[in-house]
Amino acid sequence: MKETSINLDKINHSFGDKQVLYDISLNIQRGIIYGFLGPSGCGKTTTVKIMAGILEATSGAVQVLGEAMPKLSIMKRLGYMAQSDALYTNLTAEENLVFFSSLYGMKKEKSKEKIDEAFVLVNLTDHRSKLVSAYSGGMKRRLSLAMSLLHEPEILILDEPTVGIDPVLRKSIWDALTSMTERGMTIIVTTHVMDEAEKCHELAMMRDGRLIAQGTPYDLRAGIGASSIEEAFIYYGKGGNDES
Repeated sequence: MKETSINLDKINHSFGDKQVLYDISLNIQRGIIYGFLGPSGCGKTTTVKIMAGILEATSGAVQVLGEAMPKLSIMKRLGYMAQSDALYTNLTAEENLVFFSSLYGMKKEKSKEKIDEAFVLVNLTDHRSKLVSAYSGGMKRRLSLAMSLLHEPEILILDEPTVGIDPVLRKSIWDALTSMTERGMTIIVTTHVMDEAEKCHELAMMRDGRLIAQGTPYDLRAGIGASSIEEAFIYYGKGGNDES
């Protein structure tokens, strides 16, 4: 039995008078890719921000690596890639990564090694000396991913990580993510792309701030005889019973 990385127990969240999450409960094991699948506005980003300690739930309990969140010592053990790229556009790509590695407290030799590895992973080695202001949107997404990986986090949280990235590179990034889980990293991914959802070890389907189904992609399909995750999502979204 794998140990638990993240546990959410009846999480609710509101922004002012508007409730956006309703009784979200789930358990994420160590060393897997756990995906959140759903349309824009369904609550995926709010859920992962609560996991990361960026937001505090209105009610319910959040435990990450065995500790109640939010907690700064735990947040330092996480990597987080937001939907919006938090980059300094007046610096080069390499200067951005050097700066963020210093914030993580990485030693110089280790920092150089991890920066080199990160540029290779996201296929930006030939563009490391360019100002970020000259980067395309897809290149900025790739640099943001590189930044989130620098300090070898125990849990990596990626909010729509492959938006604007070409299919060939997207596949190589997913191959790398799978390899990271084999070394014990837990990876949380939000997506609305069905073929990415199929690549997750486990999946939570969301709609209108609620979990509508949880399980492995295979179980979610097989449990209702669906031929695809898209078909399963439509079924559960209409109120089908989750028997996985």
